[in-house]
Amino acid sequence: MARLELDGVSKHYGDFYAAREVTLDVAEGEFLVLLGPSGCGKTTTLRAIAGFVEPSAGTVRIGGKDVTRLPPWKRNTGLVFQNYALFPHLTVAQNVAFGLEMRKVSKADAATKVNEALRLVRLDHLGDRLPRQLSGGQQQRVALARALVFRPDVLLLDEPLSNLDAKLRNEVRVEIRSLQQRLGITTVMVTHDQEEALTMADRLVVMSEGKVRQVGSQRDLYERPADRFVAGFVGRSSFLEGHMSGDTLTTPGGLAIKCARKIAGEAVVALRPERVFVGTEPVTTADNSFPGEVEFVSYMGGLIDIHVRLSEHDQVIAQVPNHDGSVLPAVGDRVHVGWAPTSAVFPAEHNGMDG
Repeated sequence: MARLELDGVSKHYGDFYAAREVTLDVAEGEFLVLLGPSGCGKTTTLRAIAGFVEPSAGTVRIGGKDVTRLPPWKRNTGLVFQNYALFPHLTVAQNVAFGLEMRKVSKADAATKVNEALRLVRLDHLGDRLPRQLSGGQQQRVALARALVFRPDVLLLDEPLSNLDAKLRNEVRVEIRSLQQRLGITTVMVTHDQEEALTMADRLVVMSEGKVRQVGSQRDLYERPADRFVAGFVGRSSFLEGHMSGDTLTTPGGLAIKCARKIAGEAVVALRPERVFVGTEPVTTADNSFPGEVEFVSYMGGLIDIHVRLSEHDQVIAQVPNHDGSVLPAVGDRVHVGWAPTSAVFPAEHNGMDG
């Protein structure tokens, strides 16, 4: 394992920047996840680390060594591609051994290393099979074994679970995280899946339009988002906009919302759905209580989302647990929602001045 550093890494094609001044410091043994929508720059950043994209500017260092201009085979990184990129005509063992052959490892040493790698991913009994004879989860583990077989300093994962069904994704991500912790290998993973990122990462990097928007723990990003984009992308939020005077936000729809901070000027608050109470009577336990009409109900098994229209301009989502015997409101029902002042999160940008 090794420390990974990116210092002002940019990649542009003409006037278009796929990545812009990305600066990151990944500690030895850390699991860092690059999270963002398609086209945000996360895969370009990952491929710049791997050596498949040459930065237009900036520096990539692995273990303190500048590898910015080195080709992929001269930097000790292992990459798991999104589509696994297995050779269909080679057996599992031959696929895993391919990188060792490129590094001129002797056949005897290669056989030992391949067996060790396959044992790590619990596929040592399937070395003679072809990729088409394996399940999707098994193919993913072959690709992981191939990336680990030469013990890289940094493991790179490019949306490695995107081709798996939901149940298998849950199982394999636990396997990957457990293996990474056991080996203590520095790892960078790219994903657009929030749940995947939140459950696997030591730290998250949220990206948009080629830029890093925020770096931090899951709690940092959820509780203290740097801007509206982060608040909307990490978890879900209802956004309420208006004019702040003291600790009260007045929205265009006429709501007077009590907040935990005093801000002067135009502002926006983000309200997490699990922190909104909903009932048939006014919520007397919350400083903010408003009547509204149910516009949509989304049944998700253990949780239920209730979309409530409070005014022509204002809507919130309440998320409630699905308890035994729960009575759910229907579309068109009149309800009351409420939340505490501390439940309204202020993204850092566009929020006037503290009063």
